[in-house]
Amino acid sequence: MNTRASLIAALLAAMLVAAPVYAQTTASFRAFGEKPGLVALMDDFMQRLLADERTAPFFRPVNQAHVKAQLVEQFCELLGGPCRYEGADMKSSHQDLEIGRRHFNALVELLQQAMDARGVPFAEQNRLLAKLAPMHRDIVTQR
Repeated sequence: MNTRASLIAALLAAMLVAAPVYAQTTASFRAFGEKPGLVALMDDFMQRLLADERTAPFFRPVNQAHVKAQLVEQFCELLGGPCRYEGADMKSSHQDLEIGRRHFNALVELLQQAMDARGVPFAEQNRLLAKLAPMHRDIVTQR
């Protein structure tokens, strides 16, 4: 086989290997309703965060529209959508908030409730939560 044919064969093989990963990520983004679905999810989520006594003190004093927009971008990127999260890193944006494990767990609980209310399939919820879980190391500052 000549060099050009070898290169084309290698590219095709790489595309076939990557296709299931790309399809899975795209399927996850679609399962959340793409960007409009994420906006609706964050609207619901923010209402829950403000109504819950465990999380409200962290979200009442902030620009809620900005936080929702940042969450949409972050989740969109994590789910394989066309967005790029360009906000602050989790560690520096949470370092002075004295967030404990109970606050973090409450946030996760409220996110799950919002996803349930939006009809996000359980498997897709778990995929997202698995991507978000490592962030607890940077968010929880109070032991």
